[in-house]
Amino acid sequence: MASMRDIKRRRSSIQSTEQITKAMKLVSTVKLQKSRTKAENSKPYFNMMYQTVSSMLAKSGNMDHKYLKAGASDRKAVIAITSNRGLAGGYNNNIIRMIAGDERFPSGRTSIYAIGNKGKDGLARKGYEIAGDYPEVIEEPEYQDAQEITSVLLSEFEKGNIGEIYLAYTVFKNTVSQKPALIKLLPVEFETGETDGGPAVLMNYEPNETAVLDQLVPKYMSSMIYGALLEAVASENGARMTAMDSATSNAEEMIEELSLQYNRARQGSITQELTEIIAGANAIS
Repeated sequence: MASMRDIKRRRSSIQSTEQITKAMKLVSTVKLQKSRTKAENSKPYFNMMYQTVSSMLAKSGNMDHKYLKAGASDRKAVIAITSNRGLAGGYNNNIIRMIAGDERFPSGRTSIYAIGNKGKDGLARKGYEIAGDYPEVIEEPEYQDAQEITSVLLSEFEKGNIGEIYLAYTVFKNTVSQKPALIKLLPVEFETGETDGGPAVLMNYEPNETAVLDQLVPKYMSSMIYGALLEAVASENGARMTAMDSATSNAEEMIEELSLQYNRARQGSITQELTEIIAGANAIS
């Protein structure tokens, strides 16, 4: 059985950890309120952007445009959005496992554009090439950040260095539920079919379809990336708050158990001392 000194030292250590987890939970709660509001307010816009672009392309007939067909290269690019810090449960590992476990993304033919150090480090250990590193973006996402990343990726796509572009991020459901998601950004995919029981009316472009799509698709990509960044920030804070709440509860349980062990050890020590005093008194008499 551990000595009272050992039990007391361990209890003190856990109490210090509990203070840290409580503080981190409080910070994450405050950050979550702000990031959650931004994510929920912007989600309708980004959903509508996706639906609008898909609807336009579905009504455009068979167009021959560089953004609607795979590039010459069989190399794929994945924008992996994670956090710069850990202690968020499985938040970061879920994205890493999703990418590494997808047979479409072998490490030898996949370029990672990492937003967040945890994803960058985890995927690098699995042999993936880190073609882009943007750790500062996840701290305070701005639309301009999404535009700059979009510009880099479209340049690589047009040069033929990558043939497809994907986005891996975490969807914010609620405080305790976050779901990793993977969407394909380029080539732009859409569903063809009929609307209102009849054939879809073809879309007319002015001045021409090439000029319109050259302007539309980059804005579409930037909007999707920015929306994913806002979702990811809210998910990270929600995951960290939940993880720290669980850690605090576990620390409290351990402290209670150690306090009970300490009291038992103390009582045993007192009993032993009394026994020795009584035995000594009896020996003298």
